[in-house]
This record gives sequence, structure tokens and C-alpha cells, in this order.
Amino acid sequence: MASRRKFLKTAGLGAAATTLAAPYVNAQSAPIKWRLQTYSGAPLGAHVIKPQIDAFNAAANGEMEIELYYADQLVPTAELFRAMQAGTIDAVQSDDATMASPVDISVFGGYFPFNTRFSLDLPAMFAYYGLNDIWAEAYGEVENVTWLSAGAWDPLHIFTKDPIRSLADMNGKRVFGVPTAGQFLSRYGLVPVTVPWDDVEVALQTGELDGVAWCGFTEAYEVGWADVCNYALTNSVTGAWCGSYFANTESWNKVPPHLQQLFRSTIDQSHYYRNVWYWGGEAKLRVEGEKMELTSLPAEEWAQVVADAAGFWDEIAASSPRAGKVVQAFKDYAATMEKAGYPYR
Repeated sequence: MASRRKFLKTAGLGAAATTLAAPYVNAQSAPIKWRLQTYSGAPLGAHVIKPQIDAFNAAANGEMEIELYYADQLVPTAELFRAMQAGTIDAVQSDDATMASPVDISVFGGYFPFNTRFSLDLPAMFAYYGLNDIWAEAYGEVENVTWLSAGAWDPLHIFTKDPIRSLADMNGKRVFGVPTAGQFLSRYGLVPVTVPWDDVEVALQTGELDGVAWCGFTEAYEVGWADVCNYALTNSVTGAWCGSYFANTESWNKVPPHLQQLFRSTIDQSHYYRNVWYWGGEAKLRVEGEKMELTSLPAEEWAQVVADAAGFWDEIAASSPRAGKVVQAFKDYAATMEKAGYPYR
């Protein structure tokens, strides 16, 4: 009898365990559908976002599906922000400046001169020097847009058809590039030119463009620009591009918490993938890449560019109190890195 009671008790526990472990059933009648557009063209997008979207769609278990669109496929890149705000698209991956975000910190998106030396500098400043709070505050003031996360991309180099071996060689060269870096480099005679991302290679071939100031070596080789540019300037204007993920707030609020967390987690996965892909690619292609000849500026001229950047920082800091906070964070971080020494600086 005791054995029978023990058996029944154990069987009851087994039944309870089976009930608790019953598979999750999705009661939702139809999956949530999102449209997300990135700043990048398809060849680059295959690395900077497609792995993340594929991972999310697989893990969402049929509850949600994100359709991925590349540069200019649904709306022009310069109109990404307004299209997302209006709900034409549900989410965006871009830097603030390129998509014309109407916030006083948009100038820091993309390439801000000399604010980073390495890719890890950027997420470190967001995590430890207050930039997360500043970005959330700025976009919190914008109707129907939610800022989600910022991450680092590649350093900024200048790739051209004719060599740059001095600042004078920059004069008059028409380059495709991101807004803030173009604004800074224009003081040396570079002429920023805007064309659709997919048209850059043809514009280089036809002479409409003399070069690009948009990316590092990894992208230049990946998307084909290294095939039509002959020279690469090794002096990098900054160490990492700053890009973010954004969502239409109404669309975001319709996503259940567990899928919001899944999206944030796959964003982190994307940040990690990009950091490794770029970090390894930059070094490997500078050493082993054979498509472009490497050039550099004289040390005294480069020192002048670095000094000019300090003045540029002060100009931007004076544009708004919040911009001033960002620049102060840059300064505090740079001072800490210098004091820390190797391997930080």
C-alpha cells in the first residue's frame, strides 16, 4: 500500500510537471508586420543589419516578422526620419545626421571628428559617460519616435582616384560622405556631394565624384568602391561611425514586451557582429589589400587638422546646452583614456 501511495504521489507530480512544461501557444491571430529601412545598400547591409533581422525573425516564432529594406528602397535616406515618424516605415537603422533627425545632437551621429579612436570608445561613452541618457532625452522630446540603441561602425578614411599627400591635395575634390565629417573637411577644400548610395560607384566612374569620405577599408572593399578608387588616405578623421536604431513609437508600443526584448537583444548581437567584422577587416585590408595605394599626410599638417578639430568641438558645443554636454563627455572620456595609457591610448 505504501508503495502504491508513493507511486500515485510521484505520478501526480509528474502530471503537474507535464502541465507546467506545456509548450507555449501563440494565441495571436496574425503576426505583427514591420518594415525597417537601413541607411546602407544591400552589399553592406548583408553585414550591418541582415544577420540581426534574420535572427529576430527566426526567434520570433511566427509572432512578428520584419521586412528589411536597403538604402532608398522605400524612401530617400534623407527622408527616413520623417517617414518613420509618420508611420510609413516602422523602424530605421541610420546615423542621426544622414537622415536629418530634428534634434540638437544630430550632428554627433555619423562621423564626428576625432571623438573616437577605436570602435569600443563609442559604446563605452554611451554606457559610462551619459550619452545613453542624452540620446533618450533628446528623442523623448520628438513626437512618435523612440530611440533604441547606438553602436559603432568603422573608422573614416578618404578614398580617392587621385592621391592625397597634403592638405592642398584635398582642394576641389568632390567626395561622397556623411554630413558632419563633410562639414569639417570642407575647410580644407573637400566638396561634399550627395548622391544615392547605389549610385556612388557609377558617379566615381563617370567623374561626378573624385572620391568617398564615408567609411573605412572594410566597406570600401565590400561594396566595390576600392575597385574604382586608386588611393587610400591612412589618416583617419575619426575611429568609429555612430549609428542608431529607431522605431515609430506607435509601432513600438504595439509590440509585446518579450518581442521588444528580443529586438533589443538582436540589436546587441548586431553591434557585436559589426565590431568584430570591422575591427578585423580594417587591419587585414590595410596590410593585405592590394586595390589601393596607401598615402598619408605630413605629420605637421595632420597635427594642424587635429588642432582644428578642437576648435570645431567648441563651435558645436556652443550650439545648444545639450550639445555642450555631449562635447564635455567626449573631453572627459579622452582625458581618461590618455591617463589610462596602454592599451587605451
